Amino acid sequence: MRVKSLFFLLVLLLFFLGGVLLYVFWDSLSANVFLLEGIILFILLYLVVLYRRILKPMDIIGNGMDLLREQDFSSRLSTVGQYESDRLVGIFNRMMDQLKYERLRLREQNHFLDLLINASPMGVVITTLDGELSQLNPMALKIMGVRMDDVLGKRLDQIDSPIAAGLAAIPKDKSQVIRLNDANIYKCSHSTFVDRGFGHPFYLIERMTEEVMLAEKRAYEKVIRMIAHEVNNTTAGITSTLDTLGEALSTEPGMEDVCEVMNVCTERCFSMSRFITRFADVVKIPQPSLAPVRLNDLAQISKRFMEGMCNDHQVRLRLECDPEVGNVKMDITLMEQVMVNIIKNAVESISGAAVDAVPTNGAGESVSQGEIVIRTVSPAIIEVADNGSGISKEAEARLFTPFYSSKPHGQGIGLMFIREVLSRHGCSFSLRTGDDGWTRFRILFS
Repeated sequence: MRVKSLFFLLVLLLFFLGGVLLYVFWDSLSANVFLLEGIILFILLYLVVLYRRILKPMDIIGNGMDLLREQDFSSRLSTVGQYESDRLVGIFNRMMDQLKYERLRLREQNHFLDLLINASPMGVVITTLDGELSQLNPMALKIMGVRMDDVLGKRLDQIDSPIAAGLAAIPKDKSQVIRLNDANIYKCSHSTFVDRGFGHPFYLIERMTEEVMLAEKRAYEKVIRMIAHEVNNTTAGITSTLDTLGEALSTEPGMEDVCEVMNVCTERCFSMSRFITRFADVVKIPQPSLAPVRLNDLAQISKRFMEGMCNDHQVRLRLECDPEVGNVKMDITLMEQVMVNIIKNAVESISGAAVDAVPTNGAGESVSQGEIVIRTVSPAIIEVADNGSGISKEAEARLFTPFYSSKPHGQGIGLMFIREVLSRHGCSFSLRTGDDGWTRFRILFS
């Protein structure tokens, strides 16, 4: 029963007691009866004062609890002129001031952290305890190439993104460097933070492409220059000696076979020099001289230049140009060489694949079913697609690593050259074999 009800019950009981005394002793009123009635009246008056002293502070506390329940930290209680009540009011108002300050501080801190996470150059991916994505900052969405609405509530292994698959494979409290098929390199970390007693998993994605590429370039430039210097000096001395010795022996009878062997050795020295020069040329790629060029013109030039090679390998070369594609700034000479390397790799991929042949004429001659498509897409994308042997998942991450090649006798120079030229043009690019079996080298101009 509430305290207020008990007070009212006590008052009613005293009124009833006073009425009973008057009723019983009405015929023989005495001083004792009046004394008892006075005592009852005094007690009633005292209860009124006590009610104001006790229940009013309790009402104030109740009002304060209502404010806390509604989380109204801006309202304050007013003093009533009673010491006990005003003391409670003062304590409550100070508590509300502190709560308001703490709440405002936490809101400002959370807002600042949200702004910091959203503006961070690192990708931040936060998951629930069940491993479902709950929050991604803009950089994470950009790196993964997805939209927020498409990935919320999904697990990392359910998202069609190479970086998501790499993140899903990272053990807890571990870091790993992930190379993608677009030559980008990311350092990814899997860790947890504690919130309300629970450890929430999260991932950090740091782009390291420029730093790693610069370190790789410095390393292989130094190695190539040193090797080229030693090889060229050595071959120059050998060829000079062989030429001198060949001239001396050419006049001697019966030395024709020896001279022929010496000529072969000389030619081999020149081949070695040309071989190492190809590596040195990668280091000497000039800075692009940018000028507006129609992307469709680049596609048409590349098709005309490579048609002969494709015909020799019985590969069909098609062109699909989007008329909406306009001009882009590029160095046409360097970009033509890039397209030549890409199409050449596609032809070699088709030639190395076990593609069935079908008759094309009455003579029983057959041609390969290999096909290459040069395609332009608005606003500024050029793509070379082929139905060759494709690229394995293991090779995708290593494609643009210096001197790596999936070909038995490849040197890894072509993709190095492509990476350097496209990076200097500020292009985004990717090389990937899709589920349909087509391998696509896509270049996006910024």
